[in-house]
Amino acid sequence: MSNVEQADPREIQTLQMYLNEYGQQIEILTQQLGMIEQQRLESTAAIESIKTLQEDEEGIVLLPIGGGALLRVKILDREHIIVNIGADVSVERTCADAMEYLEDRMTELDALGKKVAGSIEQLQGQATQISRRLEAAYQGVRQSRADQSGS
Repeated sequence: MSNVEQADPREIQTLQMYLNEYGQQIEILTQQLGMIEQQRLESTAAIESIKTLQEDEEGIVLLPIGGGALLRVKILDREHIIVNIGADVSVERTCADAMEYLEDRMTELDALGKKVAGSIEQLQGQATQISRRLEAAYQGVRQSRADQSGS
């Protein structure tokens, strides 16, 4: 906007629309970042559970069945884990392979999280610039009105 004093109401409206869109995009990306972090935490917990299972002589674990209820169950095969590899596809792997797969998934999730966080930061920067332009435009309108009423 070259002449802030004579801000075009359509430009102000357009800037406000962009600011709202950036806010929505930031909110969506923030939710995605939360889901990525949740998946990373679940992978970490799974790796720890596999390690504990291998160290436990009895192979007895608590199995959540919903509603806060748990069953005490004995693991029949402590050498193999069924891992969801995406798209509702699960495969059986050895414990070592399952842990390696989960660690690789965590690495991918970390990279994805950094990328999403970078996108959020970039959008926040653009939103800040638009906010400044909007504030300058509003200030120009206020100044213009003050000059007209003072004349």
